[in-house]
Amino acid sequence: MIKKYILAINPGSTSTKVSLFKNEVEVETKKIIHPIDILNKYTNIMEQYEYRLNLIKDWLVDININKGELLAVVGRGGLLKPIPGGTYFVSTPMIEDLGKGLQGAHASNLGAILAKHIGDLYGVNAYIVDPVGVDEFHEVARITGLKELPKVSLIHALNMKAIGHRRAKELGKTLEQSNFIIAHLGGGISVAPFLKGRAIDVNNAIQMGPMSPERSGQLPVGDLIKMCFSGDYTLDQMKQKVQGNGGLISYLNTSDGEEVLARINNGDNYAKLIFDAMAYQISKEIGSCAAVLKGQVENIIITGGLAYSQYLVDYIRDSVSFLAELVVFPGEDEMLALNNGVLRVLQGEESAKIYEDEVANND
Repeated sequence: MIKKYILAINPGSTSTKVSLFKNEVEVETKKIIHPIDILNKYTNIMEQYEYRLNLIKDWLVDININKGELLAVVGRGGLLKPIPGGTYFVSTPMIEDLGKGLQGAHASNLGAILAKHIGDLYGVNAYIVDPVGVDEFHEVARITGLKELPKVSLIHALNMKAIGHRRAKELGKTLEQSNFIIAHLGGGISVAPFLKGRAIDVNNAIQMGPMSPERSGQLPVGDLIKMCFSGDYTLDQMKQKVQGNGGLISYLNTSDGEEVLARINNGDNYAKLIFDAMAYQISKEIGSCAAVLKGQVENIIITGGLAYSQYLVDYIRDSVSFLAELVVFPGEDEMLALNNGVLRVLQGEESAKIYEDEVANND
């Protein structure tokens, strides 16, 4: 029997998406929904492991995938210790760190663990690709102005790296040979300068940079301190203000970009001001990335769900096109990005990394 498929597993908060790929073609996929009443039976994410695993195994039986047909299994990378980008073997130390939740609890922490079990069951290697905790910062990028608060790398690494690889291939080169500014525009916004394929800086998409549909982005720190100590808000309320109820929601009571654009088309000048402000802030962040790369920018790449907005893209293009050609890859495809990360390893384009070795090198 010929091994021909890569299985990709992407656990979310209320679902687990599974896809089967032959080369770069998705031949089977399913979004397995997890009802809230079932999830409420578990006190934490890790307790959901057996439940989700059995559903994946049942799906593989339903689509008649035999043991000899899988080439590899890849899971969504979770909240791991800071490591460089790339494709990683799932190892015991990685699973231990995910199980402990050292960097926080998140459904994606199950990705590697589920992939490892299925991989062992089918006798193939398990991998992760470009987890959220990718850290390729230059040391100078970590300095914030307050010693107790270093800047932390938090980036939409999976989609941004995948789009970088895609654009580099179009240009006849590798990502490691390229200098790009890549902006992922979604519910959260990451804008990063990529120097020879490495994201050497990035706005922390939760705490810094441009506002987004639901996040405040960078705020006036003095006024923020006063608000925190006013007695009017709890810690949880303040957290919700900046992540969840910030950005477009704070001003317009919606995070739906299409709704905001409809208001603008109907003559709502206030909606236009706020949406323009988000585009202005994104453009300014891109400009700062150009300074980091000392002007050596081959392309500015816009991706993510908001990249479908021609209004937003046009505003950004008008603001930054003097720096470099702007190209757009709207949306994101995490499953294909996971698959392609493993394909690059299997085809000899790059080598799989060892998590514990890269952690030691990063210390």
